[in-house]
Amino acid sequence: MPKTEIRMDLATFTLSGISESVGKEELKKIPFNKFGGDYMNFGGDDIKAFIKLSPFDAGKHKLDYDEKYLIRIDKKTYYGDYGNLPKTFISRVIVTIGNDTVAIPAAAYFDLYNLNLTYTEQGTLRSRNGIYKSKDGHRIYVYLFCKDATGSYEVTWIIQDKQYMRRVLDYGFM
Repeated sequence: MPKTEIRMDLATFTLSGISESVGKEELKKIPFNKFGGDYMNFGGDDIKAFIKLSPFDAGKHKLDYDEKYLIRIDKKTYYGDYGNLPKTFISRVIVTIGNDTVAIPAAAYFDLYNLNLTYTEQGTLRSRNGIYKSKDGHRIYVYLFCKDATGSYEVTWIIQDKQYMRRVLDYGFM
């Protein structure tokens, strides 16, 4: 991603942007306020988000294998627990800003599987997930970090002026 205001914002909270974030002021974070094994809610500053996971049904997908390793789902690259059959997928994303619901298209999360909403580090349950607001208030970033043993990924959905703009995905670290 070229050096833009969005890239500079992302660098303040993403793991992939950590080298660019030195000396930068962090954006305001709206943390999750409730979670379970298959969902996470965020809320604050008149912004709410809900992420829902559902069981993966292999019978509804075309699976491509290379020897014994899964390499594509529905002829597309996928993210999460690489090489293995997914257990879950993101089935729903709802973001509201004030009284307006922002449509996050399924194309923004159709290839994200086995999202771990939390992880344990040194015996403590943690989550890096959150919503971040740009300093000018025009952009909202919904950030999810999936840490797993076979290659973590992070996704950020960018919303500008209450309209979904794009996603930024980084993977293959940790």
